Amino acid sequence: MELEGKVAIVTGGSSGIGKAIAEIFAREHAKVVVADKNDGRHTVESIKEKAGTAAYVKTDVTQPASVKSLIDETISKYGTIDILCNNAGVEFLKPLVETSVEEWDNIMNTNLRGVFLTSKYAIPHMMSKRRGVIVNIASQLGVSALEGLSVYCTTKAGIMMLTKVMALECIPHGIRVNAVCPGAIDTPMVQREVAMDKDPDLARKTMAGRHPVGRLGKTEEVAEAVLFMASERASFIVGECLLVDGGYVIGPSGRLHWNPPSNESIF
Repeated sequence: MELEGKVAIVTGGSSGIGKAIAEIFAREHAKVVVADKNDGRHTVESIKEKAGTAAYVKTDVTQPASVKSLIDETISKYGTIDILCNNAGVEFLKPLVETSVEEWDNIMNTNLRGVFLTSKYAIPHMMSKRRGVIVNIASQLGVSALEGLSVYCTTKAGIMMLTKVMALECIPHGIRVNAVCPGAIDTPMVQREVAMDKDPDLARKTMAGRHPVGRLGKTEEVAEAVLFMASERASFIVGECLLVDGGYVIGPSGRLHWNPPSNESIF
């Protein structure tokens, strides 16, 4: 019951990581608002089946009016906002020179502008109470570049820096801001990306092999990290970008390709 009495908004809560975060928040007795432009009622139903409390608010995080409505509806229904998890995001795979201006803007607006808008309109309410927690979902690709994902990598790096600046601005008002940076997680988005490859089985094995643990992550593993950051257990953590990436960033290429002679010491 770590979040007993808390009210939490989870953007992009209709599927994947967002759904897992909404469910784990509800498990810990938070009242959860699932915010998504896609239908999130099945997430709410899943939570209610386990005696949790949740509501769905249709939200387009790229539009100020929609985000304002989300904040207003949350306060009207539950009276407050204690936790904001900025999870909504989309991935886009195409070389930079082939990326259209419209495609660039769409990913930027969803992934980065969305974090800006939801935070902009939630923070004043948190400031009035002098307490609150924001957890942004970035990515290991905000740290480690990957060809074909220039826009996505840029947005996630932007979220990481925005997290740090927000943390400095918000902590004097009793609001903690941190980020969680997942590696490749076995979500519908990743499954669709793999399915587009000419050899889906090989693509999945290659993606898993980039992680020294040798597999894709689970949504529940990311959700547990977000729960920690949202809880009082993380009360002294501010402006942190926590990697939950199966070791991706520390250098899987060395593990995969370096093969020293077996009869020689490496020391």
